[in-house]
Amino acid sequence: MDISLFPLNCVLFPGGMLELRIFEPRYLDLVRECARKNSGIGVCLILHGQEAGEPAIPAAIGTLAHIVDFYTTDDGLLGIRARGGARFRVAHTRVRDNGLIHGSVHFWPDEAHVPVPAEFALLATILERLLERVGGDVAKVERACYDDASWVGFRLAEALPLENRERQHLLQMTDPLERLGQLMHYLPRFQKA
Repeated sequence: MDISLFPLNCVLFPGGMLELRIFEPRYLDLVRECARKNSGIGVCLILHGQEAGEPAIPAAIGTLAHIVDFYTTDDGLLGIRARGGARFRVAHTRVRDNGLIHGSVHFWPDEAHVPVPAEFALLATILERLLERVGGDVAKVERACYDDASWVGFRLAEALPLENRERQHLLQMTDPLERLGQLMHYLPRFQKA
């Protein structure tokens, strides 16, 4: 499948939310096209380059973002809110005349629901405390979400102060329990001495 790619200095996870200010003509075109076709945008971490200007080199694994809201920012620009959907692998890319990157992608299946094992229960508890502090819609999720290894892993990967390369590594993992194990490995760095 061919989709438009939006290289960013962030990692979007399935079920995650992303807010963007759109000001470059190529990305205004992209948003218009997505709204007209009711299609998504392929969000990929930038491996080399910048968000604005020349087309950046995106990571091979990304997440399809579906626009859920449009608004005007305080500085008069177009703002969008998008929710992460399916992950994909980019087979190859091409740059259109307007600077938009398109990719031929293969979508990954959604991860199966796997309960959070007892050895990772601490991660679900930490996530619940973090989301209580943040508040908003994400803090009002059903209690059952905290027993879904994929959901807990993706939300913790968003919430913890990780480097983008670490988040990308977590996005690329296909086993939710392996992802939780990696997050457990990161935890000691955030404990107070």
